[in-house]
Amino acid sequence: MLNIPIIRWGKPYESMETEEVHHFSTGEPIAVVSQANGGLIRRDMKKSQSARDVLRDIPTGVLIDRIKKAGDLYDTATLPIGDGQQTPADFVHQQSATTGLPEHMCAANMKKNSFVLHNMDKILDALTRGLDLEILSRGYGIESRGVVVSYQAQAPALGAVLPSNSPGVHTLWLPVIPLQLGLVLKPGPQEPWTPYRMMAAFVEAGIPAEAFAMYPGGPDAGAAVLESCQRAMIFGGTATVEQYRGNPHVQAHGPGFSKILIGDDMVDRWEEFIDLIAESIYINSGRGCINCSGVWASRHTKEIAAALAERLGPIEAKPPTDPEAGLAAFTVEGMAVAVWNMIEADLKEEGVTDMTAPHGARLVEQERCAYLRPMVVHCESPENAIALKEYMFPFSTVVQCPENEMLKRIGPTLVCSGITENQQLIQALSDANHIDRLNIGQIPTSRLNWLQPHEGNIIDFLFRGRAYQIPEEQVAALSG
Repeated sequence: MLNIPIIRWGKPYESMETEEVHHFSTGEPIAVVSQANGGLIRRDMKKSQSARDVLRDIPTGVLIDRIKKAGDLYDTATLPIGDGQQTPADFVHQQSATTGLPEHMCAANMKKNSFVLHNMDKILDALTRGLDLEILSRGYGIESRGVVVSYQAQAPALGAVLPSNSPGVHTLWLPVIPLQLGLVLKPGPQEPWTPYRMMAAFVEAGIPAEAFAMYPGGPDAGAAVLESCQRAMIFGGTATVEQYRGNPHVQAHGPGFSKILIGDDMVDRWEEFIDLIAESIYINSGRGCINCSGVWASRHTKEIAAALAERLGPIEAKPPTDPEAGLAAFTVEGMAVAVWNMIEADLKEEGVTDMTAPHGARLVEQERCAYLRPMVVHCESPENAIALKEYMFPFSTVVQCPENEMLKRIGPTLVCSGITENQQLIQALSDANHIDRLNIGQIPTSRLNWLQPHEGNIIDFLFRGRAYQIPEEQVAALSG
């Protein structure tokens, strides 16, 4: 069994307080993880400037080359973790064992992370709109128009309170190191694997270990990271998002409430879109904020819901080692039952129909875990309470709503795929400020373009543009 320490700016630290993580199905102990407390974190954050200083000693181009090498190592190498070693196959098994994700999904998420690392130069070029990264490093410089610009880092390090449910979210903090800011990570209780393996790959590739701090722990640890880092991100539910709304120091990532809207000009062709809708709902076991949780159309909604139920309803829970497994287990005791109870209460409302009911029970309880099989629920109106709900499994409503009311009724939406060729609707979708990512046409909500920002541009969050004037001779020197 592995012993996984706290990392205090590159130095391992074993705490007196530890937590065991177990295989969700067998109960086998996988690792003992040291637990950080708030006092330790607040004390360490006084040294966070050292992380930025050590990274600024390395040119950004060199850092990017090392990041790409780290992508290879993360994907293929045997790397240290705690007091042991970890092959890629070990990583996949361990992550699956503690999160409940099928192993083939864990392997697929590895590929997403390594893709981002291998394409870091292109991603940063897109996120900075072509800005010379040396300007971010120095704090000022000459942009392509020959104008002096300045960008001031708002923190020496980014803090992140990470979740356990979807390993793909780690792509959001990967660009931080080549921006020459340190990383302060509080791993999810069931998913320490990605941050620790990523850190090991970075260090093996030549990134200074002093740039990293890792604080597994309870709520106290997460609160300390958010409080003591000048810029931080957190992943959680709606309550978490509301708690940090308006706080410029914290970027809160919550449920996506991602949706597919079918315009009146295309809805009579609904059968053509069932595959992409089903993919949007089901991929990665429905655990991502980019999974579709609502399909909206003005007509044919009952037929759409029935077709989706026929496609997704029969899917069964399978062991995590099965290459055909499509569902992730709920590994926290009582969570699946609590979710099912909430859904059952909403199903009693008039105008709400569980279209997957004919395909058997949705809640599957096992000895040490539980599963929720895919659900498709038809709503006769946006007024139905369940119409705007989202859950951490393949779940979607199909909502009947006039086209001219959709944008007023869908609520905050991370990803919206608008299946329409109606230019008036396309313009309305483009203007809707409660939609974050917008796909026009037959594009699944789950299909990302990594060269575009995801729920806010991390550059805008970490750097502030400001006026900056220097003597003309210095302008000439920088331009030359």
